[in-house]
Amino acid sequence: MQRVQDLAVRVAKVDSTILITGESGVGKEVLARFIHEQSARAGGPFVALNCGAVPESLLESELFGHARGAFTGATQDRIGLFESAQGGTLFLDELGEVPLSMQVKILRALQEREIRRVGENKNRPVEVRVVAATNRDLAADIQTGRFRQDLYYRLRVVEIRIPPLRERRDDILALARLFLVRSASRLRRKVSGLTPEAANQLLRYHWPGNVRELENTIERAVVLTLGSSIEPQDLPDEIRGAVMPVYTPGNLRSLEEVERDYILAVLDAVGGNKLKAAETLKIGTSTLFRKLKQYQGASQS
Repeated sequence: MQRVQDLAVRVAKVDSTILITGESGVGKEVLARFIHEQSARAGGPFVALNCGAVPESLLESELFGHARGAFTGATQDRIGLFESAQGGTLFLDELGEVPLSMQVKILRALQEREIRRVGENKNRPVEVRVVAATNRDLAADIQTGRFRQDLYYRLRVVEIRIPPLRERRDDILALARLFLVRSASRLRRKVSGLTPEAANQLLRYHWPGNVRELENTIERAVVLTLGSSIEPQDLPDEIRGAVMPVYTPGNLRSLEEVERDYILAVLDAVGGNKLKAAETLKIGTSTLFRKLKQYQGASQS
């Protein structure tokens, strides 16, 4: 994720079109907003649209706007999202769900930097940076005729892939802690942390719903917990019963990696208190300090 962030910072400085790829729930819109905030367009609007959630009959009007009388119900002129994002960033989520007929019009808008409202004959210039995202394999969709090759390469000036949460387990507890603080504050619950057992179960789970699933899980636990820390019983059944995968496709986990994950989980759960962590782990403090020093050296290298 550090590499993802570094790349995002670099491409934010130019106006190239960006394609963000990754599974559902990995945080594609969060990254798009980060790119917008790091760019020279940060003072302009950030406009987002989930293309898969808009019916095909309404998508053109939503993106490009329409003139009064263009269709039944069009009682007045209306600007579309391309014009709404003038001077800023337009984020088109799930672009792989857009029908071929609309892909042609989006391609033209990107190439010509102008749009035409539904029911008008006049072209209107637009000055907007487009960031698109998808959880689909667009290269495969090109082969099956679902997606236009020319639009794919026009969008993919820079591609940023966000790995799924199961491939970045070091992020799980850091994100869980962030979501816990947010949920506890918003829900006005005095919940301050995770027990070592609960933290361990979060690390064992494979998170098919990625960051979005983790956020919802922590909010649920904050609501249900009866104490000041989240316990395993506050977690959903599938997480309580999760077993740490020793093998995943293309990735064999060593005993050293499993041990490292658990030690860091316990340390996080006790708020960074090394003496308490050593006591929980039933190892000497000197052993814990030595292992943590090894982990730190490995991360820096």
